[in-house]
Amino acid sequence: MVDRESRAPRADAARNREQLLQVATRVLAAPGAETSMRAIAREAGVGIGTLYRHFPTREALVEAVYRDQVGRLTNGAHDLLADCAPAVAMRRWMDLFGDWIATKNGMLDTLLTMIESDTVSHARTRDELLNAISTILTAGHTVGDLRPDVTAEEIAAALIGIFTVAHQPGHTVTADRLLDILLDGLRLQRREQGLA
Repeated sequence: MVDRESRAPRADAARNREQLLQVATRVLAAPGAETSMRAIAREAGVGIGTLYRHFPTREALVEAVYRDQVGRLTNGAHDLLADCAPAVAMRRWMDLFGDWIATKNGMLDTLLTMIESDTVSHARTRDELLNAISTILTAGHTVGDLRPDVTAEEIAAALIGIFTVAHQPGHTVTADRLLDILLDGLRLQRREQGLA
C-alpha cells in the first residue's frame, strides 16, 4: 500500500517545478524583465530554496525552459494534427514557434554560452524542429492541402526571417500577418487557383 504522505511531496514538487518553468518561460520572454532567480521564485510563489532544489543554477533553469519549449514544439506537431487539418495545424504550429523564439530572446546570452560549451545541442534542436515541420508537411501532402515542393528547411528559414523582422523597431507589419501570408503560399489549393 502506498502511503499518501509519501506521494504528496512528489506531487507538490512536480507542481512547483511546472510553476517555476511557466513563470521562467514568461519572464524570460518579456523584454527587459528582471530575470533573477529570486524574482522567478517570488513570482512562482515558492521559496528560493525550492527553485534551487529544482534548478541549481540559472543555466539549469534556462536549459529546462529551452528543452520544455522544444518538447512543446516537437510534440505540438502531432497534437495539432490530431485536432485539426494540416494547414490549420501548420499555422498554429507557427504561433508556437513564435512563442519559442520570444522565450529564446530573453535567455539568448545564456543559451549561446551553453551552445558553445555543448550543454545544449543546436544541431539536435534543429533536427527536432525540422522533423516537427516535416510531420505537418507530410500530413498536408497526404490530404492535398499543403504544397509538396516546399521543404521543412525552407519553412524554418521563412519563420526565422519573419520573427527576426517583425519585432524590429520601425516595422509596422506584424508577425501574424506575415505568418498568414506564408501559410497562403504553402496552401496547394490557393496556388493552383492562382495559376489556373
